[in-house]
Amino acid sequence: MSGDLQDRRYQFGVFELRSATGELRKEARKYSQLQGQPLKVLLLLLERAGEVVTREELRKELWPAETFVDYDHSLNTAVNKLREALRDSADNPRFIQTLPRQGYRFIAPVISVKGTGEGKDDFAPDDERATRTLVLSDPRELPAVQRKTARVLFSLVQLLYLGFYVGWLANLRVMEAYLARTLIHPAWAAGVFALLVLTACAGIPVRLYLLSAAISGYRGLTSRFLKLFPALFPLDELWAMTPFLMVDWIGIGLALAATAALLFLPFSQRSLLLMGDAEMRAERSVPK
Repeated sequence: MSGDLQDRRYQFGVFELRSATGELRKEARKYSQLQGQPLKVLLLLLERAGEVVTREELRKELWPAETFVDYDHSLNTAVNKLREALRDSADNPRFIQTLPRQGYRFIAPVISVKGTGEGKDDFAPDDERATRTLVLSDPRELPAVQRKTARVLFSLVQLLYLGFYVGWLANLRVMEAYLARTLIHPAWAAGVFALLVLTACAGIPVRLYLLSAAISGYRGLTSRFLKLFPALFPLDELWAMTPFLMVDWIGIGLALAATAALLFLPFSQRSLLLMGDAEMRAERSVPK
């Protein structure tokens, strides 16, 4: 086991482990204290996440050659204690997979950084630390999906917004007349009309940028989108109301349903990118 494990922190699922102390946290709260063989087993599995760690390798790590012990029984006991601490199951594992007569493999994505002892927040990557709030989902809670799939779905969302903007601008006179007819005060109609025109004009280049970045496979797309998210969110929520501008054509029920879906769409864009990058981020952060 590499020497730098003495000051490393590992994050997997809702758990965080500090290797120097064996402190296991769940959802940022102290949950358990691992010691001895279970801790050593977990550290070796985390260090080689995704790889098979044979029983012989674990035996050499846990017990020196001159140690006389029932290796199989002791190793099974250590793994069972570890599974109990992680609320994991041998039959349906989320973390530790058993390979009969071979060994074990840690199957969950793992993020590893050097611990600084300065608190929990230094554990998160910069883009996650900047966007983690009580309202938005924690990136660590999201499942990993194929990056290509996430980018394709993200691109379709951008095309949807582009369709809204272009469709609005292509029917300016119709929409202006509809607003003037629907809103009681002429100033309100003029204000809403101007706001939608301005946001549509501003939204088109932004959506084209995001679309081209997704199609071209730009690796920095997730961090760029997270930085744009605070500005895009009110814009997207505003345009979520636009189905009511078509209520004469689609009816009030469909307008309500479309608006409800569009209100959620900004969050789904963020989640898609984070899910698509989860597997790549985990592979990059596993110690070699």
